[in-house]
Amino acid sequence: MLQATRNLLAARSLNEAGDPCLFAERAGFDADQWQRAALSSSSKQMLLLCSRQSGKSTVTALLALHEALYHEASLVLLLAPAQRQSQELFLKLKTHLNALASLPVSIVEESSLRITFSNGSRVVTLPGDEKTIRGYSGVRLLICDEAARVPDSLYYAVRPMLAVSGGRIILLSTPFGKRGFFYREWGEGGEAWHRLKITARECPRISADWLEAERRAIGDWWFAQEYECQFVDTIDQVFSSAHIEAALDPTITLPDWWNE
Repeated sequence: MLQATRNLLAARSLNEAGDPCLFAERAGFDADQWQRAALSSSSKQMLLLCSRQSGKSTVTALLALHEALYHEASLVLLLAPAQRQSQELFLKLKTHLNALASLPVSIVEESSLRITFSNGSRVVTLPGDEKTIRGYSGVRLLICDEAARVPDSLYYAVRPMLAVSGGRIILLSTPFGKRGFFYREWGEGGEAWHRLKITARECPRISADWLEAERRAIGDWWFAQEYECQFVDTIDQVFSSAHIEAALDPTITLPDWWNE
């Protein structure tokens, strides 16, 4: 009987290792369709353009935990504009962890900023300061929360951490104007990125009545950005991005002395 139970647990663990959706179900997470698509994706690069309160942080926390539990010696980094924000993502991960009745590995060390498992995997939260995060290498999974508000310099500082490991990167955010690496990767990053977009109206937990009241409360500009996932021009922008792009003439070349 004991051996049969062990065999059943081993089979379940093997199935969950290959299917994060099964793992999410055991953690008590009732995933939306788009969240199941995110959990099932095997893409090395994923962009989640999502409304506020759509569940983007919750599903990426599950992916981070799955990576650490089922892949030995994995280094998972949680990055955000400020450490307080990356800690919030870390708290979601620990909530999922606490919801599991059993684990394939044990916890060796745990703090408010990191957790280490007996299989050698680590999950580490990072502040949004490129001067203090250099030095990590062999990263298996890099998650960047509120990516539209992360400085370009920080993004370019963390990407090389994936060079040797061939690790995975997930960028998740609501829009924040037509600027920055998140905006460029979404529009110009090419086919290497798996893109998922979810507006507030597509989220079953947000009512239409509440959204209409919110639109009246915060105005169309903020609503388009925070809930409709639109990359809109900044409030203080004198000329629209469309007008600036229309004014550019690609046939004009600079004289040789320009760069002298």
